[in-house]
Amino acid sequence: MLVRIGLGVLVLAAVLVIAIVTRPDTFHIERSVTIAAPAEVIFAQLDDFHRWERWNPFEKLEPNVRRSYEGAPRGVGAVYHYVGNGKVGEGRMTMTEVTPGERVAIKAEFIKPFAAINQTEFTLEPVAGGVSVTWAMSGRQPFMGKAISLVMNMDKVVGKEFETGLAELKRVSEAEATRHTALGDGLAGASTLH
Repeated sequence: MLVRIGLGVLVLAAVLVIAIVTRPDTFHIERSVTIAAPAEVIFAQLDDFHRWERWNPFEKLEPNVRRSYEGAPRGVGAVYHYVGNGKVGEGRMTMTEVTPGERVAIKAEFIKPFAAINQTEFTLEPVAGGVSVTWAMSGRQPFMGKAISLVMNMDKVVGKEFETGLAELKRVSEAEATRHTALGDGLAGASTLH
C-alpha cells in the first residue's frame, strides 16, 4: 500500500514538473489607452521618475514605500530604487532608451520577493482623439515564474494594474493639458515642468 502511495506521489510530481517545464520561456503583458492630451504632456509624466507617484498604481499599493533616485534627473540614465514592506517588494528601474514624445524604455530589476529582470516600455502614437499610450512589459520566465503561472494568470493580475495606471496617467495628463490651456501658456515648456 505504501509503495502505491509513494509511486502515485512520484507520478504526480513528475506530471507537475513536466507541466511547469513546458510553460512558455518568455512573457509579454501589454495594455493601451487613448489620452486626450498632447504627447509632450504625457511624455513629461513618463520620462521623470519623480512624477510616477502621481499615476503609478504600484506606488499606491504601499504608501510607505521608500524611494531613492540616482543618475540623471530624467530620461536616459535616470534610476529609481524602491523598497516596500511587502506588497511591492524591492526593485530598481533604469531608463535605458528615450525618444522624446514617442517612447521610454526601462530596465526593471526586481530584487524581492523574487529576483527578475524585465523590460518595460511606454510607447506613444498619435491617433484620432489624442495619443494612444501603450504600457508593455516582457521578460524571461524562469522555473519559479512558470510554476506561479500555473495558478496565477500574470497577464490578468499585472494587466489590471497597468489598466489602473494608464487610467491615472490619462487623468493626470488631461488635467495638466487643460491647465496649460486655461493658463494660456500653450504647451511650451510642458515637458520641463516638475
